[in-house]
Amino acid sequence: MKALARFFEFEARETNFRREVLAGVATFLTMAYIIFVQPAVLSGALSGTKTGMDFGAVTTATCLSAAVATLIMGLVAKYPVALAPGMGENFFFVLTAIPAAASMGHPEPWRAALGAVFVAGVLFFVISLFGVRRYLLEALSPSMKSGIAVGIGLFIAFIGLHSAGVIQTHADGARLSPKLLSPDMLVFFFGLSLTAALLARGTRGAILWGILGAAGLAAALRLLAEQVAAVGGLAGVRDSMLMERFRWAEGVVGPPPSMAPTFLKMDILAALSWKMLPFVLVFFIMDLFDTMGTLVGVASEAGLMREGKLPRANQAFLADATGTVAGAAMGTSTVTSFIESVAGVEQGGRTGLTAVTVGVLFLAALFFSPVISMVASYPPITAPALVAVGALMMRAVCKIDWRDASEALPAFGAVIGIPLTYSISDGLALALVGYPLVKVLAGRGREVSKTLYVVSAMLLAYLLLIRSRLG
Repeated sequence: MKALARFFEFEARETNFRREVLAGVATFLTMAYIIFVQPAVLSGALSGTKTGMDFGAVTTATCLSAAVATLIMGLVAKYPVALAPGMGENFFFVLTAIPAAASMGHPEPWRAALGAVFVAGVLFFVISLFGVRRYLLEALSPSMKSGIAVGIGLFIAFIGLHSAGVIQTHADGARLSPKLLSPDMLVFFFGLSLTAALLARGTRGAILWGILGAAGLAAALRLLAEQVAAVGGLAGVRDSMLMERFRWAEGVVGPPPSMAPTFLKMDILAALSWKMLPFVLVFFIMDLFDTMGTLVGVASEAGLMREGKLPRANQAFLADATGTVAGAAMGTSTVTSFIESVAGVEQGGRTGLTAVTVGVLFLAALFFSPVISMVASYPPITAPALVAVGALMMRAVCKIDWRDASEALPAFGAVIGIPLTYSISDGLALALVGYPLVKVLAGRGREVSKTLYVVSAMLLAYLLLIRSRLG
């Protein structure tokens, strides 16, 4: 125990073993929803449209990549920061990168998308080694970073409402479902209400408890339907997702699913084609700013910043980059630092032992795959988590400088462009092309970094030469 205390510098950071482990448990409970959501998103179980990726393999890849990255963060960077496949990046992977790869003629488009994640991770790894990240971090203003976060949050919330069936899309637009008393709606609104109540009360793991509560209600409704001989007597049950997609778990504990269907299946050559490079760039940008924003936020909360700088920043970035590369090799989308790590910091976590605890818990979660499969296969259970995460991401709207039109208008372009185009890459491209344009027209072109001019030119080429051909 003394060696552990010396390694993690308990005395210098005024903490102890018990406090660090409890902080790790708090962080894990707060972010464990990703274990259910990620395989549902990447396999297509959430949307009802298969992507070609195996649900079980993605589950194992999610837990393993999160464990590897978080353990590196804890043991090498020694920060109380946990990592896992990121929200936002996973939807960009499924809704943009895979369809784009399919339109380019790739027979297994998910492999090309995994290749793009892998290449972006390698690129992130290289810039972390050589310290290039400073120029890239300075490229975007705080308002633009916040606008992108808000836009992604709105997008995620809309996807949650749509996948649960609350919002239905038609040729003439989106409408509220007329079946608000169906079993699917009852499960969704119960899960959302429970999550909202627990978040308002400051309960640890509110999103996870919301998922489990919704799962409990779904199980009760399914059991009731099975016990009633004339199922047709229960209005709307026969035609609901509850009867079609909710399946009983074959047990509570079971061996981890095989990663063979996705392991080392990324298509790197496809990702390096000129048509896929813009997607590599978007994956890279999203990971870069997600990671830096989270690290600075968590480190500031924990009092670990030194004169405005982040000690061992290179090691922290390398942990993130390694997680992304390993995750793509295993079969999951971009691994990034989770802002939910603040939950552990609020519990008293100050060292890497908090992260190590989270990593061990992700490994333990592998053996509960039967329950994960049952919960994640039914969208109304996991959809409340998406709406809650999207709502929490809206907090960044306060950081947009609304008094400066040259900052506010491009940031608003990201806020509205991402959800309305139903594409993170398209909304991001429109906003980043518009930012330098507005600055130049305002006579303030010098406020834009040379790096951003280059990035904007690349994204403009993407919009004109590639996106227009994808349809």
